[in-house]
Amino acid sequence: QQEKFQEICARRLGSGFEITCLSWRLTSSESNLRIVVGTRDKMVQVLTLNTSSQLQSIFAVRLENMVPKSVAFADNRSIYVFGLYDGNFMKLKDEDSDVVQEISCKSVIGHAAVYSKQGIFIVDNATDGFTLYRLEGDGEPVRMFATGLPSMSVPKQVVFREEGKVVVGGSDHGLVYIFDQKTGQTLETLHHADTGLVQTIS
Repeated sequence: QQEKFQEICARRLGSGFEITCLSWRLTSSESNLRIVVGTRDKMVQVLTLNTSSQLQSIFAVRLENMVPKSVAFADNRSIYVFGLYDGNFMKLKDEDSDVVQEISCKSVIGHAAVYSKQGIFIVDNATDGFTLYRLEGDGEPVRMFATGLPSMSVPKQVVFREEGKVVVGGSDHGLVYIFDQKTGQTLETLHHADTGLVQTIS
């Protein structure tokens, strides 16, 4: 039997600009779902989906100089927001949007993924691969994961897998790269196509 998705709730966010990123987590009671959304007009909004399938706004904040490209919840009741154009990321309190920290990375951010258990995040640096940083660091790179110079500048997803032991990312030349997170060594490449983009990793 084919499963079908059913819409349970719909709501326009802010002024209806493009949603650029979204993340979610269960609350401590595991009865509500907390969602953070970033939009093209520099807005970050946090909402709760309750047991009655109703969306309730916790807060919405307009960032001064950052278009959010990626967002992620951290284990310390914080939200990390990564900028699209400026290579910056900031930490917000997930209750009231107060800015706790703002750091400039050494690269553009095409996409970002957080592994809060180890206090690290990784970005698509939009040049020659992916770059690893520390969440509580000074913005200096920890490690590089090279995929070669791109033929076109497009964002590519990157994710942590196997409890943070490996990094998996796309490319613009048909390959999926699997790296050892500790060493940066390429463990394997998966052939998706002879040419073309691999932008989405699940």
